[in-house]
Amino acid sequence: MISAFGSRQFLIFMLTGGVAAGGNFGSRILFSQWMGYSAAIVLAYLVGMTMAFILARLFVFKDGSRSLHQSAMYFVLVNAVAVVQTWAVSVGLAHFLLPAMGVTRFVHEIAHAVGVVVPVFTSYLGHKHLSFR
Repeated sequence: MISAFGSRQFLIFMLTGGVAAGGNFGSRILFSQWMGYSAAIVLAYLVGMTMAFILARLFVFKDGSRSLHQSAMYFVLVNAVAVVQTWAVSVGLAHFLLPAMGVTRFVHEIAHAVGVVVPVFTSYLGHKHLSFR
């Protein structure tokens, strides 16, 4: 299973995921102009998830045998787990750990960036074995 993280497919997943993460991160900053941090994280995650699905289907898992509908259903399921990871890490860092460490600048940005990165490995395995199998 660990060897999967050294594959070309994982590298492409990381690249396309980076693009989607950029969409997630940027839209969170935009959404934060009109709503609270926690709600903005969830909505931004939906933006990133939509981008990730399209890019993964086109460039990473293009040989999958599932239908578009099946892939989308499993993709949402895998990402439901990942959004909980992202939210918990982001909020935990922003409200507890970073302030306890004395970090006062860019707290939400640092916390959210770490939160977006955390589910990369679990998401790859979930998408490889469920979403786009």
